[in-house]
Amino acid sequence: MEVKKEIRIEEKQGNITLKNRKEAFITGVVEVIRFNEEQIRLNTNQGPLIIKGENLKMNKLDVHNGEVNIMGKIDSIVYTGSKKTNESLMTKLFK
Repeated sequence: MEVKKEIRIEEKQGNITLKNRKEAFITGVVEVIRFNEEQIRLNTNQGPLIIKGENLKMNKLDVHNGEVNIMGKIDSIVYTGSKKTNESLMTKLFK
């Protein structure tokens, strides 16, 4: 008799906490794409995310737990696309 096991991969929640436009705590971060003092681009489990502002710094980056703490003057936080989990490299190249 064959026993089937069902494996479920739970997706971590993605949350953004913003304090006085000076500090953002973000969870659900998959990777940091690029960053400088005016813009930080992240890939999250909810899709690509762009944070814009002035004097932005990443005080805490915990890739294992998917957490980022950002300090500076935060002007905007925007999700830039839909959530895509199984996008191949070829699909990304030919957009």
